Order: sequence, then C-alpha cells, then structure tokens
Amino acid sequence: MDLIGPTSQSFISQRTRLHYADWGNHDAPPLILQHGGRDHCRSWDWVAEELRKDWHVICPDLRGHGDSEWTNTGYYPMTGYVYDFAQLVHQLELSPVTVVAHSLGGNIAARYAGLYPNNVRKLVAIEGLGPSPKVQAKMAETPWYEHRKQWIDKKRDASSRLSKRYASFTDAVDRMHEANSYLSRAQADHLTRHGAIRNEDGTWSWKFDPHLHAWPPDDMTLAQVEELWGRITCPTLMVYGNDSWASNPVKDGRIKFFGENVRVSDYDRAGHWVHHDRFDDFVNDVTNFVA
Repeated sequence: MDLIGPTSQSFISQRTRLHYADWGNHDAPPLILQHGGRDHCRSWDWVAEELRKDWHVICPDLRGHGDSEWTNTGYYPMTGYVYDFAQLVHQLELSPVTVVAHSLGGNIAARYAGLYPNNVRKLVAIEGLGPSPKVQAKMAETPWYEHRKQWIDKKRDASSRLSKRYASFTDAVDRMHEANSYLSRAQADHLTRHGAIRNEDGTWSWKFDPHLHAWPPDDMTLAQVEELWGRITCPTLMVYGNDSWASNPVKDGRIKFFGENVRVSDYDRAGHWVHHDRFDDFVNDVTNFVA
C-alpha cells in the first residue's frame, strides 16, 4: 500500500534535533528538497509527490523552522546551516546527492556544493545566491560595527515580544496569501496548515523562531562565497522568477563566478516562489534536468 504522505524523521546536529520529511522509496537515488527562510519542509509536498516515484525524497526543516528545534540562543549563522546540511548528508549516507533548494536553502546548498564538490550530483537553486551586488554595495556603505549594533537591536527586539498571533486559522491563511498573490487559496491553506501552530489561547502563530528576523552579521566574506561558487563542479540549474525581487545572475554579472556546467532559467508570471507560481513548468524542467 502506497503512503499518502511522508513520515516524520529527525537527526541530531549541533546538539539540536532537526526534523525532516521522508517520502520513502529508499532504494531509489537520494534527492534533497531544501526550503528557504521562514518556510518549512512541507512547502515541497507538491514537488515531492511528482518526484517520489523515481527518487528517495528527503525534505529537511532548517533549525528554527518548521518542526525542527529552535536554538537556545536564537543565533542562526550561515555556517551553522551549512554544517547541518553536511550532517544530514553524512548521517544518512546520501552522497552523491541531488539537491533542489529555494532561497536561503539554495544559498546553503551552493556553499555545500562548493565545499564538497564530489558529494553533489546535480543542483537546482531557486533564487539562492543571496543579496545582489547592488544590495551588497549598499550594505557596504554602513560600517561593520554599525551592522553589529543593528543586529543587537534586532535581537533585543525579538526577545522582548511574542510571536505574531492570528485570531483564527483563516486570518493566518489570509496573511500567507497576501505574502504571495500567485498562490491559489488551496496552496495558501496547505502552506499555513503545516507552517503554523495553534497556541494555548486558540490563536495561531508561525512555527519559525522570531529571532530569525535578526540576521547575524558574522559570515564568510563575499570573496570567499564567490570562490565557493567557482568550486562547484556538478551540473547546476539556477531558477529565477521575472516578477521577483531577486537579482538574476546573468543580468547582474554573478554568473562569471560559476563554471561552464551552470545555466540559468527564468520564468514569466513568477515571483520568488517559482516552484509554486509556475508549478507544472518548474516540475517538468527540473525532472528533465535531474534525470
């Protein structure tokens, strides 16, 4: 009898219990679907349903997201995310693994692929390169110590207030729909059902840690990240929505840091969540690419 949905599993990384959805078919080649910031693993359900017959699909929740634990410090540096990703591949013995990742998840996966080129078979990164050169230049106008002071202020603010609460589940769905108008009502309902939790007083809040709003200033230098991009050897597909705020690397020049195995696809009538906004076309393109 086929499973209707995935099973919930967990692994330990940095003394933290991290959750992942396992879609079965363990004898098939492994494929990781990695979500983005303030999202959750079940946002991949529609894609996973299409790929599960040919792949062992694993969808992890980043620390502080979905059903993974929050850190006691509320501190979420990029290095920690990359370590967690490396631990998932190592502990589940997934190498060489195929990866499809969105936004923050794409940034994490690209860094992992640069650190361990032999461990990644193919990579699909949906708007996963982080801030554009224009945004990076604007950020550089602010002294480094001011960035750290801003982070302290954001952390203090996050620690002094409760998570946003919605009076009803419908209100939370409305907010999800507002964040991405391309979503159908059914999509927004599904994403909210798995991305929100009911509080003791009957209200609803998002599962992610509010401290995620305070992005740590400690990271690799931009030159080091660009060097990692150049170390990626696997065939790589970068995906962009033409209605998104994200900057296309072909247009902003960042494509020069990648090798010849990288190509970029862009989609009309799509924002930041291309895999939701243009689902059929996205699944068809990705299925052909990772085959």
